[in-house]
Amino acid sequence: MPRPGAIVLAIAVALGADRAAHADEVAICYNYGCHATALVDFSEERLGSLHQLLAASGDAAAEREAIAIAIGRMYGIAGEQTPVWRDRGGNYADGGVNGQMDCIDHSTNTDSFLRLLQARGWLRFHEVLEPLMRTRFIFAVHWTARIRDRATQWVYVVDSWYFDNGHPAAVFAVEDWLAGKTPDGA
Repeated sequence: MPRPGAIVLAIAVALGADRAAHADEVAICYNYGCHATALVDFSEERLGSLHQLLAASGDAAAEREAIAIAIGRMYGIAGEQTPVWRDRGGNYADGGVNGQMDCIDHSTNTDSFLRLLQARGWLRFHEVLEPLMRTRFIFAVHWTARIRDRATQWVYVVDSWYFDNGHPAAVFAVEDWLAGKTPDGA
């Protein structure tokens, strides 16, 4: 089942395909269900600092920690250029403001951010997988981005939805996420 707003985001990405190929702009979405889209410019300077962060990772566990921080920083950069700076963790703390994001927005954007890092060759220990949906208690649907450890093939969620804009993402085992685990501090 396609995620709401995925078609809108795909069109925005296609229209900016030339720019996306240079990995300096990323299409993001917000306002619940990807109802609004915008392009975020990642300068070479900003990308360089993300590269340094990831390059310092000596193993897969350290890279997952760096990914969590990098995703938070990327959302911070996006918040400087779009109204997503207003986004608060979860779905209820936003108060209906322009820039709010639900898990559909977060999983879509986080996936795009991860794919930019992967396209640059900066994910040495992980590969990006398609976003994943879980359904618990019939109505509790939640989406997240995913990565897989290249050596062990273990899968991890990269979920920025739990925290306010700019906070490092939660990265933990997909099995725990599917069982309903939430990150510490969320």
